[in-house]
Amino acid sequence: MRIIPPCTVVIFGASGNLSRRKLIPALFRLEQANHLPEKMVILAAGLEERTREQWIDEVEGMIKAKYPQGYDKETFERFRARQHYHATPLGDANSYDRLKTILDDNPDFPPNAVFYMAVRPSEFPGIIDALGNVGLLKQNSGTRRVVIEKPFGYDLLSAQSLQAGLYKHLNEPQIFRIDHYVGKGTVQNVMVFRFANMLLEPLWNRHYIDHVQITHSESLGIEGRADYYEGSGALRDMIQSHLMQLLALVAMEPPVSMAAEHLRDEKVKVLKTIRPITQSAVHAHAFRGQYTSGTVDGKPVPGYLEEAGVAADSTTETFAAMKLFIDNWRWSGVPFYLRTGKRMAENASAIMIRFKNPPQDLLRAARHEPPRPNWIMLGIQPNDCLKMEIQVKVPGLELQTRTISLDASYRKGGEDDYDAYEGLLLDAMEGDHSLFLRYDEVEWAWRVVDPILKVWAMEREFINTYSAGSWGPRGTYRLFDRDDQFWRHSLDVEGGNLQAY
Repeated sequence: MRIIPPCTVVIFGASGNLSRRKLIPALFRLEQANHLPEKMVILAAGLEERTREQWIDEVEGMIKAKYPQGYDKETFERFRARQHYHATPLGDANSYDRLKTILDDNPDFPPNAVFYMAVRPSEFPGIIDALGNVGLLKQNSGTRRVVIEKPFGYDLLSAQSLQAGLYKHLNEPQIFRIDHYVGKGTVQNVMVFRFANMLLEPLWNRHYIDHVQITHSESLGIEGRADYYEGSGALRDMIQSHLMQLLALVAMEPPVSMAAEHLRDEKVKVLKTIRPITQSAVHAHAFRGQYTSGTVDGKPVPGYLEEAGVAADSTTETFAAMKLFIDNWRWSGVPFYLRTGKRMAENASAIMIRFKNPPQDLLRAARHEPPRPNWIMLGIQPNDCLKMEIQVKVPGLELQTRTISLDASYRKGGEDDYDAYEGLLLDAMEGDHSLFLRYDEVEWAWRVVDPILKVWAMEREFINTYSAGSWGPRGTYRLFDRDDQFWRHSLDVEGGNLQAY
């Protein structure tokens, strides 16, 4: 059990979508599990005027909507006692002075404070300025921390500008850049798989690994978020953040310890050694596409240009794929393929590691098909598992081979599955940066994708398309180095390989 000192968690944008769907339910689950520190207070901050009782009624509605079967009245009585509300209307210059009085002078509110920016990214610089101007970010009587959600900027220049604004009022240890994807237990399992098992470490290098694929596919569309997605696109939304983090975890060297700074140091080293993509090489290393109408789960769905709020001539990519090389001793010459897309054939996130073929094909006469390589596959979601494919003999008198999969689930029956936000909220209260991004991680990830963004921004005449419900646009095979390399679409042996794309 963690020992976390009492604190005040201030949620800006408390009535917004992120707070309703993730933060408040996550805090309730932590209450159920008795993980919240004693005397901890939750102070919701919103633009609308509300009484405390009105807010508590709203919170109860959020919990019942999220956990219709798991609503526990006894737990909620404890949870409601922590709830408070503070209005910060637009144009009210005194609302932050009143907030300072509450946090500094009211003994019911612990002096350690975590300010969570559950607002649009364009809004939190103004809120942080307001907090800093009234002295709420000074650590005089307690710790003051700020949690900000991705995206951290729009490109490299805006990320640098945003960071300069943060540093006016905060130092780096006070900033917690949250990427909930990295907080998933199955993502953390990548580190455990790498560093708690000696079995594969001698093979985890360019001598044995042919290439690595990291895929995040979604069958959902933009779900009414055109205003955000039109300014983002798949490359910014997923690859620059989530998938680049997975690449760093797969490729990083063993850290000195599991302390936050040691972990983050090794991830930054990986990002620094990614081979820069020049603007003239963008088409050889990146591919984009946009979904058209199609069928998902047996139901017809509209194309991206038919979604509400999307410009009729939009070239925003809903699919993006990249080929990257890490120029260091361990990975030199090994391609890393990153791929993400909306309205694809299924919801899945996985890391697929393909090994090289044996140096001599001694069993070529025992097969009726080309040699099948070994794979190690780490399922992230929805199948959180580990699979390994190897070749074995078919039972019988003749020497014939076939591929089998050694499957392992991470979770035993009856073990609880926690949402990523639950662990990340506790980490922020405790001050543990291990699963949060340091600024140099953010900046180096932007340096990787920035040349691609610039080229795509200039090329607004044409974008490849793909039917909703498919595995993306045709032509992405051009990213591969050889004819025997292809996208792996499934964790299963049968149907796992499809070269059509």
